[in-house]
Amino acid sequence: MSLQDKPAIPLSGDKPWSAKESWRLFGIMAEFVEGTERLDTIQPAVSIFGSARTTPDNPHYQLAEEIAKQLSDAGFAVISGGGPGIMEAANKGAYFGKSPSVGLNIQLPHEQHRNAYQDISQTFRHFFARKYMFIKFATAYVVLPGGFGTLDELMEALTLVQTGKTRKMPIILVYSEFWRGLLDWFQKILITQGFISADDMNLIQVIDEPGQVVNAIFKYYETSGFEPTAAEREIQLNL
Repeated sequence: MSLQDKPAIPLSGDKPWSAKESWRLFGIMAEFVEGTERLDTIQPAVSIFGSARTTPDNPHYQLAEEIAKQLSDAGFAVISGGGPGIMEAANKGAYFGKSPSVGLNIQLPHEQHRNAYQDISQTFRHFFARKYMFIKFATAYVVLPGGFGTLDELMEALTLVQTGKTRKMPIILVYSEFWRGLLDWFQKILITQGFISADDMNLIQVIDEPGQVVNAIFKYYETSGFEPTAAEREIQLNL
């Protein structure tokens, strides 16, 4: 069969789901509007990521809680995914600190339930709308050990900063032992084969001590301040 022999694909109106798909756009728009209105006053903020499966007795959980508490006391709102594990630890640390604890929850068939440590809570149906909020309102990313979701958030942040689709910000990996293999692979494979440049590694910091995480974020902004410039605001409009 040639391309000319193939039957035409119906453009609209021939499937029951076509109308639902169109109306779904309004739900997506509503998530962006509601999320932006809820979070617009929380800056400066730091987004913290890590595994939903981490238990409270795990050192990663305790590390995330301490980092979030110190960030909160230093004046940063803390944004997490609003669920269990590292997300809960981040919200918990911020909740008992001086600045807002923000949970961006997601509706999932399993694994995600809303933790109890949220001053501001917003629930999303769509991952991409939720991910947009993590980036748009962050002045830094702090990433602890996690699985596919954590890696997805990390790679999205690196890609957006690398390509200039969002303003530059600190991207801090915590617990160096966990990240060593990935960073070695970046160096030995991605750089060697020309998929990224050596300078791209400068987008990443690896820090294990909570106090040093806070200090690194302050140091990054010590000459520019946390408020986005006019040019950075324009970039964010096209995120």
